[in-house]
Amino acid sequence: AVVGEQTVSVIRKGTRDYQDLAATPDAFVWLRLYQESAWKKGVPRGRHHPLWWTLRRPWRPLEYDAARMMFNRANDLLGANWTLHDLRHTATFLMLDDPNMPPVYVQKILGHKYLSTLDIYNRPTRDDVIRAGLAHHARQEKRREETPVPVDEPSYNPDSLSILFGRDAS
Repeated sequence: AVVGEQTVSVIRKGTRDYQDLAATPDAFVWLRLYQESAWKKGVPRGRHHPLWWTLRRPWRPLEYDAARMMFNRANDLLGANWTLHDLRHTATFLMLDDPNMPPVYVQKILGHKYLSTLDIYNRPTRDDVIRAGLAHHARQEKRREETPVPVDEPSYNPDSLSILFGRDAS
């Protein structure tokens, strides 16, 4: 985690590449609360240790299987059926729903090789499409209303006016 830059560093599951990702200020607050709680219980701390740990002895880095089991226990208590991948899908839908978030950035955040991989998340409902279309038309209309039409002094040819209106141009 790089708090000053508001990023969290991850190692991509497939490529094992190292990547910095943006995080919210709240994420750092919750992370710090987690760390303080874990350190009080004896979890190792330091720059070269993993960030996430199991909270049962023996201390082990919190890897995918342990996180999945944690989710399963929470699901049992809540009567839910969430998965870790559901969190990824939810984040993706929210990012793609933001008109100011270019899909190519979402692709990079997710670590997808091809932009077309995001197509599975792009399933707008009929109402979403209509709402988006109406909003687009409203923005276009507002832009037309706010854009002043340049008014130049007319540069009519006096001879044309005299012919048109049957007057003497002099």
